[in-house]
Amino acid sequence: MAKINIIKTMVTVIASVLLLCSCGGGAGEPVAAAQQTVLAAQIKTGGSSTTSVTAPAAYFDAIERIYVAFLGRPVDAASQAAWADKFSAINAPATLDKLNASYPVDATVKALIDGFSTSDEALSLYAGTDKEYIAAIYQSLFGRAPDSTTSSKWVGQLADHTVSRPMAAMLIMSGAKGRDLNIVNNKVTIANAFLASLNTAQRQAAYSSGTAFATARSLLAGVTASTLTTAYQVQIDAAILSMTAMAAAVTNSNIVTDIRLQSTASISQTNVPFTFGQVFVQGGLLATDGLTGKLANGTLVPLQMDVKATHADGSIRHAIISAVLPAISPTAILTMQLIKTALPAATTSVLPSATSLAGAGLTSSVNLTLGGVAYTASLSEALAGATSIKWLQGNIANEWIVATPLKTVSGGVAHPHLMARFAVRSYSALNKARVDVTIENNWAFEANPQNVTYDVSILLAGQSVYTKRALVHYHQARWRQVFWWGQAQPLHIRHNTNYLIASKAVPNYDPTLVANPQAITALKSAFSGATSEPMGNGLAVPYMPSTGGRSDIGLLPGWATLYLLSMDIDSKRATLGTADLAGSWSIHYRDKLTDRPVSLLNYPYMTILGRSSDAINPTTHLSEAFPVCGGDCTSPNVADSPHQPGFAYLPYLVSGDYYYLEELQFWAMWNVFEDNPYYRGFAAGLVTPDQVRGQAWSLRTLAEAAYITPDSDALKGTMGTFLQNNLNWYNQNYTNNADANVFGVVLNGYSLVYNNGTGLAPWMDDFFTSAIGHAAELGFTSAKPLLAWKSKFAVGRMTAPGFCWIQATMYTMQVQDTSAGPLYASFGRAYQASVSPAMLAAPCASVEMANLLLLEDPNTPMVAGAMVGYPDSSAGYPANLQPALAYATDSKITGSALAWQTFNNRKLKPDYSSSPQFAIVPRAN
Repeated sequence: MAKINIIKTMVTVIASVLLLCSCGGGAGEPVAAAQQTVLAAQIKTGGSSTTSVTAPAAYFDAIERIYVAFLGRPVDAASQAAWADKFSAINAPATLDKLNASYPVDATVKALIDGFSTSDEALSLYAGTDKEYIAAIYQSLFGRAPDSTTSSKWVGQLADHTVSRPMAAMLIMSGAKGRDLNIVNNKVTIANAFLASLNTAQRQAAYSSGTAFATARSLLAGVTASTLTTAYQVQIDAAILSMTAMAAAVTNSNIVTDIRLQSTASISQTNVPFTFGQVFVQGGLLATDGLTGKLANGTLVPLQMDVKATHADGSIRHAIISAVLPAISPTAILTMQLIKTALPAATTSVLPSATSLAGAGLTSSVNLTLGGVAYTASLSEALAGATSIKWLQGNIANEWIVATPLKTVSGGVAHPHLMARFAVRSYSALNKARVDVTIENNWAFEANPQNVTYDVSILLAGQSVYTKRALVHYHQARWRQVFWWGQAQPLHIRHNTNYLIASKAVPNYDPTLVANPQAITALKSAFSGATSEPMGNGLAVPYMPSTGGRSDIGLLPGWATLYLLSMDIDSKRATLGTADLAGSWSIHYRDKLTDRPVSLLNYPYMTILGRSSDAINPTTHLSEAFPVCGGDCTSPNVADSPHQPGFAYLPYLVSGDYYYLEELQFWAMWNVFEDNPYYRGFAAGLVTPDQVRGQAWSLRTLAEAAYITPDSDALKGTMGTFLQNNLNWYNQNYTNNADANVFGVVLNGYSLVYNNGTGLAPWMDDFFTSAIGHAAELGFTSAKPLLAWKSKFAVGRMTAPGFCWIQATMYTMQVQDTSAGPLYASFGRAYQASVSPAMLAAPCASVEMANLLLLEDPNTPMVAGAMVGYPDSSAGYPANLQPALAYATDSKITGSALAWQTFNNRKLKPDYSSSPQFAIVPRAN
């Protein structure tokens, strides 16, 4: 197999190398077909013997020239020998001119040449259009671009198939004359000297990766027509020393994960900056470890890693990674491995300051016209302010987050409610930056909160980049726009989905599931127009209390799971764009004293519900109630917790954007203070008074905020405290309570509201179980015993004696005879009270039972062995049960494996490919 792989490599490399080996000066003309036939005949008769095999060593010079011409680097000894054997085996011509003539008439030679188009190294060097391809060939061979006439000639011949790419490259090289020919000869001489200098096993081993190839390519790139080759040994030795040092640095490294980099530009780019968030498996990357990127061609990419959160064992949980990609074509998708290395030494270089950006030409401003009065806020003024958050810091990227009020142009009077926030991410070595502009109307205790209508214009480097007239900015809301300065085109980062899932930061979505392309196209279409503009709702339902099956309900919403499973660029734009628009709901309360989301720990009596007297702090004797509306406070975007999507968690996880972190914190904080202070336990932040599904989604968001908030953020401990308070309450009242119900159901918070107070909603309780399962997977130890207790309800409905499992997903389940009576003692008794006598008499999962169910609801599909409650719907009650059962199976309580097996073997399963938010399965371990 190794020999076969070497042969395949030879085939592909020869093809491309011969492509470029024919790249000559602009005066070169294609050789006519008749001439090629004559040349080939000469080769077969007089040019070389057809009866004896040429010795492999005779091909060494040709192979070296091929490598220099096409790949721009010296050949390595192993490849040279392997190639020579392959050429010798087919008795190919031994010179480039004869190979060139033999290509169109000799199928064996042609096969060697044409196969190289699939090489990773060739694709990374010569991706793009025919015009870019010709330009790259000229640059590789001669260090220059072709003139426009020559370029057009070759592009035209490629377009009309007069020549193929391999033949065009061969013919161009054949035309090398004068200066171009001198450059080629000098490069070959130095390449041979380089190969001769690889005179130890260590040096030969070092010259076997893309990084070493890039070093050698740079060595030859410096060769000109006037280079004194005999004096070039100093540069050769330096290049080999650099290669061996790099090889030693990564020899003992291991791959952590990988990402894919996709261009969003229509042209080839060089020195492309990018930043992304990355979560890590616990123990996978230690605080003493560094991280280096490695492209498929072996090129090493330095990475700046800003560590934000760590696991309990001290290993890195979440970091923001910045880098500069050397080059990418419009059509390329490059894979970059993240390789664990030694932690780099602390930098001693002087890092840029926030105020230095203005000197480089970066300016930005926000201009509003409100009630005929002009307001403005400038980036330079914000950067000159006394405080800023240094979000990223290093030699590659630095990011500052600053804020400034909108002030009147005449007089400089600050608006009482409106603030401009800038997040400026500077790539210092490139003079490129990302400018993130957020406009807020969300001070927590400012008098007379209200909607504000204005015309807005945002300028970047003196140019208008965004305008909107009559924008209605809702109170306690904010909106965001992101721009690039320095002609940077952002890359689309495709994370490794399997690794994200393995980290347990996101649930274990079915790995066999393939996202439906039509569903992604629908997301792109839906995320457009007014819904995607500031104060729009994106893909979320604007009036959250709306009932019914919806794609935004789940641990992650449907659009986010489509993105997670596909890593598609359109689904990412819709997911992150909807997270941007999470700012449109009036739930954002920022404390002026801390400039952070307001905290219950500071204002335990604050409230948006209840009597004003409920908000009087007995210690300070001051009201902590939020001020009453001072004008128009209406909004089509109405928030609640029972139907609340998980907007910002996954976007922050993959991007590292501060805006998403704060969105996650704003929603988590609103969920814990939305109830009356007395009901929530004041500063305890209990979500227990809410509907069961409201408790579920509030706990989900709270757990995610506590998990991913940076260790240095004061809200990390705050979120953790609120989560622990809630888990302690549930464990005290249920897990550790001998008198708790036998079913494992949550009975607080509007649970028993069906059938005159005797029934509950199993699907709603399943939401709660899945949220606790998610919290347990995130590592919150107090959630694990609660999950084991809660799992009894999901497992019992599937396996308990006297309970038919297909009815586990009934809309309501009766658990007591009267609202004041005791709960039933078994699942079997609950089943008897919940279904009709006819259903009781029918065998479980039988045709007879299916027919009875069809009589009850002819509009819902049903067959024997299918579960009730919209069995084929991705948002039906069986789908709602699936995550709860998956987490129950992971908890390994008695009967859980059987429960999952029974559930997994049911009939009429949903197609999750278009809306996979409930497609969670048990983990393998």
